[in-house]
Amino acid sequence: MKLRILAASAVITALALTTTACGGSGSNSANSGSSGASGGTLTYWASNQGTSLDNDKEVLTPQLQKFTEQTGIKVNLEVIGWNDLQTRIQTAVTSGQAPDVVNIGNTWAASLQSTGAFMPFDQSAMDAIGGKDKFVKTALDTGGAAGQDPTSVPLYGLAYGLYYNKAMFAKAGLQPPTTWEEMVTAAKKLTNGKTYGFALAAGSYTENVHFAFINAAQNGAELFDQDGKPTFASDGVVNGIKRYLDLMQTDKVANVSNAQYDNGTKAVNDFATNKVAMIINQNNADNSIQANGMKSSEYGVVPFPAPADSPDKTASHVAGINLSVFGNTKNKDAALKFVKFMTSPETQSALDKKFTALPVLKGVTPNFTDNAEEAKTFVDIYTTKSKPLPLVPAEDQFENTVGKAMNNMFAKIASGGTVSTDEIRSAMETAQQQVAAAG
Repeated sequence: MKLRILAASAVITALALTTTACGGSGSNSANSGSSGASGGTLTYWASNQGTSLDNDKEVLTPQLQKFTEQTGIKVNLEVIGWNDLQTRIQTAVTSGQAPDVVNIGNTWAASLQSTGAFMPFDQSAMDAIGGKDKFVKTALDTGGAAGQDPTSVPLYGLAYGLYYNKAMFAKAGLQPPTTWEEMVTAAKKLTNGKTYGFALAAGSYTENVHFAFINAAQNGAELFDQDGKPTFASDGVVNGIKRYLDLMQTDKVANVSNAQYDNGTKAVNDFATNKVAMIINQNNADNSIQANGMKSSEYGVVPFPAPADSPDKTASHVAGINLSVFGNTKNKDAALKFVKFMTSPETQSALDKKFTALPVLKGVTPNFTDNAEEAKTFVDIYTTKSKPLPLVPAEDQFENTVGKAMNNMFAKIASGGTVSTDEIRSAMETAQQQVAAAG
């Protein structure tokens, strides 16, 4: 999902470079209130999930009012955009001036856990929010490094799917692809000078690194070995990246202008306005697609396909948003009440619908779409065809180094150059050395 956090070993160094240019919470009102049903105040930093920061406030405010009515605890809400959330959390970790509760991208969990700044959800804390058994295991597994008490719990679930335009496919006599080869063949047939088979967020390092991970997983490759050491230059990783780059480079089914698409929304908008036939995006793309006037009946979704001979059919990483409690909160009991409320079936049902999220609770029917087939597909991808990004402290460094290297590769392709397998391997060796050196 989105921007990533620096590992514990790098946070203070990065802060020294960025503090003068970034904002931070001016005060921590949560530390002045008492916890419990009798009252008090919590500070909550929410990530931008809706169509705007104001939209998030509109969605969250009624739920927070319900929480206050039930507990007497007030919540100071601040919604923070993804471009700023990284810096804000870095500042909070190092300064100690933190909110009580914060949304994090679930791929950040192990890196943030290694800072020691967040409260572990041990047995007592987990019981206080309703027990770990209420969560979908796939979602809960993203809460932190294996073998340790998690420092985050699931809030919103997301997964990648291959969206396709039903009318374009029908006109071309095509069926939804089930293999990589079928997908490329369809994309070539649908690329005709007016439309392209694909749109890619090829200028987004976070999107690029997600597909480095998924394509590597389909090749049976791991990004880190059992000792947590990076293995980015392995054949499976290199060949997976090459396969993804070739959508623009060799197959020519994506416009070279996509190298400037620095977020997924730009690709989604091309799909929704019939400029391209396919995109690979997370289920919350529905908001932007339908905001552009495309109805849910006009597109279909299938799992992102692997090559026919692939040893692994991974179709997505386990994407989504988790909730963390800062360890220095003076309102632990109130914070746990809040986490319990936010992860209750009633609140989840309301927020999943508004934010087009997948359920992170067991036994919950998805309500993010009115298309039952789409809902079933995404739930299946999320629960059976997804793998967490590496749950190691250096995961964030993997995203920064590999993702940005892929940005440069797409830029070279867009300017008329060619990226060879050897060049990819060299770039991955450099990234591997950088991550290994950072410890």
